[in-house]
Amino acid sequence: MAMTMASLSFPSSLNKPTLSSSLLTPSKASSFLTKPKRKPLTISMSMEAGIGVMASKLGMMSFFEPDGTVVPVTVVGFREGNIVTQVKTLATDGYDAVQVGYRRVRDKKLTKPETGHLEKAGVIPLRHLQEFRLTSVEGFEPNQKLVFDEIFKEGDLVDVAGTTIGKGFQGGIKRHNFKRGQMTHGSKSHRALGSIGAGTTPGRVYKGKKMPGRMGGTRTKIRKLKIVKVDKELNVVMIKGALPGKPGNLLRITPAKIVGVNIPKN
Repeated sequence: MAMTMASLSFPSSLNKPTLSSSLLTPSKASSFLTKPKRKPLTISMSMEAGIGVMASKLGMMSFFEPDGTVVPVTVVGFREGNIVTQVKTLATDGYDAVQVGYRRVRDKKLTKPETGHLEKAGVIPLRHLQEFRLTSVEGFEPNQKLVFDEIFKEGDLVDVAGTTIGKGFQGGIKRHNFKRGQMTHGSKSHRALGSIGAGTTPGRVYKGKKMPGRMGGTRTKIRKLKIVKVDKELNVVMIKGALPGKPGNLLRITPAKIVGVNIPKN
């Protein structure tokens, strides 16, 4: 018996696909139609204890105190700069901060956006720009000169940040102060790393394992260093101890953070 297309009938459920009410609730349906909300922009930046300055490392020397005590100090000098280039407020940028420029350069050394940013504030061309986030930015204005003598004095404690000297790819002995093996008595393990983990369990190397790798060339902050001498004639400052980097390195000097004194305990 021949069958024609007209004699065939299909269920209505096959022609019109429907969704069960139990699968698609009003709350789920609204989630498909509305766009996901973006999280509000949050500024994650540490608050400084006060305004700071930028400087250049010159080298190390011995400083003799009046009682004859020898103190190892690092001599820090200042190039032309430490000028306020921008004052950021909670209303305009979402946080309070002061942007400072350092080290004057020729105009052609900067890009046009950098030049336009400095010209807007009426500031000379500067190489380095850094921000100091503060609780209040009152008293600061663009093109304001920051003088080290007015911010710090002898005996103050400061935090100094800079980039350490790059050492390249180094082994475990130099990088992590590992001990070497015996050089005699038939030992074949001298400066090798040795075992780096167990076998089947866990069957892998734990994250953070101290191994050979790139050493140095990282951002480091040394805290609570004492200012031994401020020489206004030579325009240099002597800070007790060693500072990151080699001579000529850029340094960031800020008041030391002391909990309970200039940083709240909470």
